[in-house]
Amino acid sequence: MKKVLTSGLVASLVLLAFAYLCLQLMPVLLPYVAEEYYNPIFVEDASRNIFYFIHPIVLAFALAWFWNRFKDLFVGNLLVRGVEFGFVYAIIATLPIMVLTYSAIDVSLTVVGTWLLYGFFQGTIAGLIFARMHV
Repeated sequence: MKKVLTSGLVASLVLLAFAYLCLQLMPVLLPYVAEEYYNPIFVEDASRNIFYFIHPIVLAFALAWFWNRFKDLFVGNLLVRGVEFGFVYAIIATLPIMVLTYSAIDVSLTVVGTWLLYGFFQGTIAGLIFARMHV
């Protein structure tokens, strides 16, 4: 349990930093995608912005639990285990919700694709941390 909490905390901090980095880089690297966030389908209530930063913390602890439960299925070196974990998370959790999001909300396939990649990288980063800390 201590490993789950410790690695969850470390992953929380790293994923939080990654979320902030992505928030800063999106308008620079993909300005046409960032413009889509001005669509009225997105809530502009500043009091709810905190949820963007709470998400990586909740996700990190959920993924830490998942890693602890299924870590024996991820074999190979640190990088392979981390990337495979990210791929599993992207396919099992992120892809289905992206299909639902694309079908229900007026966003472009590009935006949905960036969200899918974001989820993959979140899972990979967490997987690398867990593979390193749960040895």
